[in-house]
Amino acid sequence: MELTPAAVHELVKQCLCAPEEPHEPVIVRGIMRAFAFHSVRIAEHSNRIAALLAELPNEFQPGPRGGGGWTFLNACNDRHGNLWTGDHATMEALFCLGIAAGRARWLMDRDMWDVLPGGMPYVAVLA
Repeated sequence: MELTPAAVHELVKQCLCAPEEPHEPVIVRGIMRAFAFHSVRIAEHSNRIAALLAELPNEFQPGPRGGGGWTFLNACNDRHGNLWTGDHATMEALFCLGIAAGRARWLMDRDMWDVLPGGMPYVAVLA
């Protein structure tokens, strides 16, 4: 699956929990926004979310060839070195999808982010 802003935004639209749905949402607090995802739809799209996250640079990836986490600020490029988005909100949405699916995580608590470069969190893609 190609990592594009359109692919991320489409997944977000498909996975958001509508207010009228009688379902307990999965709440993920991002950098600037919080997302309420539908747990069943997140599970249904988990492999697609993982495929998009796998397109991020190796420094974000787990395992012996990965770096185990990197600054959010570097998520604008894909693993081929191409700029896939210049929009931090799109990067935030991708990571929040990943966190909801258990495929990504913030590496430090929010109260520590201000000591990091640009005040932005480090994030890791999980296996």
